[in-house]
Amino acid sequence: MKHLRLGVNIDHVATIRNARGGVHPDPLRAARIAEAAGADGITAHLREDRRHISDADITRLARELTIPLNFEMAATEEMLSIALAHKPHASCLVPEKREERTTEGGLDVAGSHNTLRYYVDSLKGAGIRVSLFIEADPRQLEAAKAIGADIVELHTGAYCDAEAAAARGQELERIRKAAAFAEELGLECHAGHGLTFGTVGPVAAIPTIVELNIGHFLIGEAIFAGLDPAIRKMRNLMDDARQAVA
Repeated sequence: MKHLRLGVNIDHVATIRNARGGVHPDPLRAARIAEAAGADGITAHLREDRRHISDADITRLARELTIPLNFEMAATEEMLSIALAHKPHASCLVPEKREERTTEGGLDVAGSHNTLRYYVDSLKGAGIRVSLFIEADPRQLEAAKAIGADIVELHTGAYCDAEAAAARGQELERIRKAAAFAEELGLECHAGHGLTFGTVGPVAAIPTIVELNIGHFLIGEAIFAGLDPAIRKMRNLMDDARQAVA
């Protein structure tokens, strides 16, 4: 069974820093702790309104990280120019609205493929792997393949938010089928959004998912337990779930 990669999103270290201003806590320091605790990569979302991660953070992360940087970005000319300047390992295109608290839902790749293809082509032309954050929907997967994406990241929010066991099971099955279909299409499949210690196991057990991206929960848990122990526990839960289906 393939190693399941863990990408740690450090956005909300910057959220805490920005609540007061100054330089503490430092997202780059968090990224280094994450690497030491078992993270395989770091995710950072430079939003158009700069509500958490800053341009300076991206510059430092791109320059100093020794593990891959996944640069989350809206499909805009401004963000494209920043990605091309820094050339991260990967760029994940995500939907973005100023009024939302966090990313809500996936990209409508099928409905905006002509626009998105330009960004996919531009990023890939610079040697950057391209990921699209989408719902677990066959139509969106087919569209992602058609415009040349390397990776899809399945939105796990509905699964994590479901309170009833039956509803959660339905969402999990939707993710499982989408991950299998992604593999059939030749797309690398990632997943993330809202995953916790309590919800990560069933998703980690899906063999066609190769990476989970987790952030907000880990930063919140770090307040109580520390960032290193929180990431190590998540890493162990992922490994245990994957080994159980090996």
